[in-house]
Amino acid sequence: MTTSTTENRSFEADVSRLLHMMVHSVYSDRDVFLRELISNAADACEKLRYEAIATPTLIGDEGKLAITIAVDPEAGKLSISDNGIGMSRDELIEALGTIARSGTRAFMEQVEAAKGKDGAQLIGQFGVGFYSAFMVAAQVDVVSRRAGSSEAWRWTSDGKGEFSVAAAVLEDAPERGTTVVLTLLDDAKTYAERWTLERIVKAQSGHVPVPILLVEKPGAEPTSIADGAALWTKPKSEIKPEDYTDFYRSVAAQYDEPAATIHFRAEGRHEYTTLAFVPGSKPFDLLDADRKGRMKLYVKRVFITDEAELLPRYLRFVRGLVDTADLPLNVSREMIQDSPLLAAIRKGVTNRILADLGKLAENDAEAFSKIWSNFGPVVKEGLYEDYERREQLLNLARFTTTAGANLRSLKDYVGALRENQTAIYYIVGDDPARIANSPQLEGFRARGIEVLLLSDPVDGFWVSSAPDYDGKPFKSVTQGAADLALIPLVDGQAPPRAEISSEMVSLVEAMKLTLSGEVADVRASDRLTDSAVCLVAPDTGPDRQLEKLLSAAGRIDGSTKPVLEINTEHSLIVSLAKLQDEHLRDDLAHLLLDEARILDGERPADARSFSERLCRLMTKALR
Repeated sequence: MTTSTTENRSFEADVSRLLHMMVHSVYSDRDVFLRELISNAADACEKLRYEAIATPTLIGDEGKLAITIAVDPEAGKLSISDNGIGMSRDELIEALGTIARSGTRAFMEQVEAAKGKDGAQLIGQFGVGFYSAFMVAAQVDVVSRRAGSSEAWRWTSDGKGEFSVAAAVLEDAPERGTTVVLTLLDDAKTYAERWTLERIVKAQSGHVPVPILLVEKPGAEPTSIADGAALWTKPKSEIKPEDYTDFYRSVAAQYDEPAATIHFRAEGRHEYTTLAFVPGSKPFDLLDADRKGRMKLYVKRVFITDEAELLPRYLRFVRGLVDTADLPLNVSREMIQDSPLLAAIRKGVTNRILADLGKLAENDAEAFSKIWSNFGPVVKEGLYEDYERREQLLNLARFTTTAGANLRSLKDYVGALRENQTAIYYIVGDDPARIANSPQLEGFRARGIEVLLLSDPVDGFWVSSAPDYDGKPFKSVTQGAADLALIPLVDGQAPPRAEISSEMVSLVEAMKLTLSGEVADVRASDRLTDSAVCLVAPDTGPDRQLEKLLSAAGRIDGSTKPVLEINTEHSLIVSLAKLQDEHLRDDLAHLLLDEARILDGERPADARSFSERLCRLMTKALR
């Protein structure tokens, strides 16, 4: 037995402030304490492996490294033990007392001031992850024995005013390594339950490079809850598809099959491993307003956070992880976000995922089509937000078009351009069936011109900001003049219409006057073949659908007046041009405008006036 006088040391005056900051500011949930203590234990095992290269006797006969979590539910105690390098008395004081003994004020000032790029390094630099134990413990005892030493030491503190260091009884100390014993607070007793510990370990530390054992009560046999092998570190040739699927289901919390698996290791200036999955079905939080990603960040196989923005928000459906050795293990999840290293990793991972999806689109169109059906509307957010990768995303995008039921790429579209066609035409709306039957498409169908049918909410935004694809500008079929005269009709169609008559010119002028308060212009249309009228947006300003979205969001006040186009060869318009009754002609002009609004999915501007005009027309017809 070893005995020694207990040495009491007072924390500096700032320790209460430090611990308050650790508990309430640096970490956002209490489960993190277990991750931190396991991380420290795994690190101690890694240090022993390293030192044993030069001094093999440090490991001795006990060659298998492990971390053991033991609980005593009746006593409300939890211990985390490792058989790693261990600590001497001086190392124990230095490792657990540095922050408390010196530099506390400077540390806190740096943490509070470095809310930007340097903050991510401070927590790891000062090694304060251990102090998260006081989030759940009324008292923390640390018993440690340095590998190769015959002495063991005990560090004890309640985290309030002081700590003590004394020689430990060798019979109670590990043969080598460190044991951290937590006397749990009353509201933290669930951390002495097997299911709680197993859940946290599997979620946050299941892939550390050291096996983790659990002893669920005193005297019980230890059981394995983590084998110390990280799936993502294995060569892909050694991983079976079912292994990927099982891991996907654990990391993604989904029980379907992954639609795509992306596993690679980046080497060079920054080294990291990525294992990512595209789900086979839509996650329940896909349309969460916060648009947060669900990629996990690991450092040296130790879970750090699932809130680091490792991918842009338009790839938030991707599930998986990134593991890097270039960050300190104890880096705070809140302070890691602005790390330049994370920015570099984010760029590399994003580019690789988009590239692999592009390869899948080329090699397995059917598989990619399913992915696009589930996540295309989300990916298209990147066309609006990610200018740097817009061309890559445009190549990836697939669209429903007037060419048929199959999804089409822009490469397909450009390859099927009609003679004299210089633009990529599209129509935007909120109802796929309605926009597919829009009257504005008639002239394009008559000429065999393919039109993109865009019905996702984001379509109105990205298409207005995308300048072109392969040198061909995007042009709305519901905005400005159609300019279809130079594009020939398909075989068997009627020839282009002749110049309009003087009666029709007079009708157009009369309708302009009658509807001057409601439309910007009235003009003959070359986009209509069957319908009598349609509405289009003026040449300048937003497309009509985008204007509706902006107005609904309060981004613009009011709306611009539309242009009313009339089909000068439609029998109704021809008859109207010959009509001599000016009052009836005015009523019909307003009714035609309301008809165009209805075809656009809108209501008549004035329901009572619409009803009165319709009633007058029906009464006249019955006479």
